[in-house]
Amino acid sequence: MGNEVISAPVSYGEDAQLVEEYSALFAAVSQSVIQYQFFVGNRLPTKKRDNKADIFEWSLGSGVGALPGAKDADYALFIYNKDAYGSTGRKMLQFAAALGGVGVKSGEHAGYAGLIDLKTGNLLWLNADGAMGGDVREVDGADKRVGQLLEEFPGSAQPKLATAQQ
Repeated sequence: MGNEVISAPVSYGEDAQLVEEYSALFAAVSQSVIQYQFFVGNRLPTKKRDNKADIFEWSLGSGVGALPGAKDADYALFIYNKDAYGSTGRKMLQFAAALGGVGVKSGEHAGYAGLIDLKTGNLLWLNADGAMGGDVREVDGADKRVGQLLEEFPGSAQPKLATAQQ
């Protein structure tokens, strides 16, 4: 896309704490967007008004520009990924619980990626998937997950992932 990609520097001490705080804030804002913007029936009263004007207005705040390495960049790509895989014991519990009519999750696979304007802190783009595919412990699975997270990234010409043939 003609942009220069700069990796965030390794942070220590107060810088590392700031990175952790903004990562947690990104996760919280992303979950709010998923809950209150993506699902029309759940929209907050102030976001209903915004939606009528076709405005997407969510922010991490202008302080995000203080992140290590941010002074050399215009945008930051935040990525959140959580995977929990069910052990054999967990899967046995899931089977036994199902016999009793109780549902037990065997694992969790969720992720979201967001593009942040480092001057304003505004969230410009967000992609979220609560049922992502690909085992990130394997190279192919990690590649698949990154492809899913970056689908429809602004300005990209990345093709959609192929669906299974029936």
